[in-house]
Amino acid sequence: MQIRRLTPEDAVAYRALRLRALREHPQAFRSSYEEEQGKSADWAARRLGNNDGYFLGAFSDAAALVGAVGLQLEQRHKLRHQGKVIGMYVAPEFARRGVGQALIEALVSQARAIDHLESLLLTVTSTHAHVGKLYRSAGFVECGREPRALKLDGRYYDKTLMFLDLRAE
Repeated sequence: MQIRRLTPEDAVAYRALRLRALREHPQAFRSSYEEEQGKSADWAARRLGNNDGYFLGAFSDAAALVGAVGLQLEQRHKLRHQGKVIGMYVAPEFARRGVGQALIEALVSQARAIDHLESLLLTVTSTHAHVGKLYRSAGFVECGREPRALKLDGRYYDKTLMFLDLRAE
């Protein structure tokens, strides 16, 4: 497995993986499959080439993109010290093989190298205990809850807010 920063050249593979994530796990993301299926590979290329952050991809030995996670960097002066972890997904056939852990560890390591960045925030759907466990193993702590954050097919899902102090060892 290889982990590297995604570039606009990865747009087609990234878009396919993202649509799969949204379709298979709609309760995990604030975006929906229906909203994003009409977005082109050009949209994905712009997202991957954006200066407001970046995405890391996990590639299998067969060079297929099997997981991704993003770091969104805040441009507003008062919020520049915080980064947001976004869009974490690992294809189910690669689950429980350390792909998610490798992605989040690489992201945290790269985030620590950004001088002005002091902390990371993320949200995880509260019913996804295994994902919360992954983030806790990387040092994130729960710091809040957003009740009824998502409404899908008449059912509500809470989001748990998690925090990582990048300055702590």
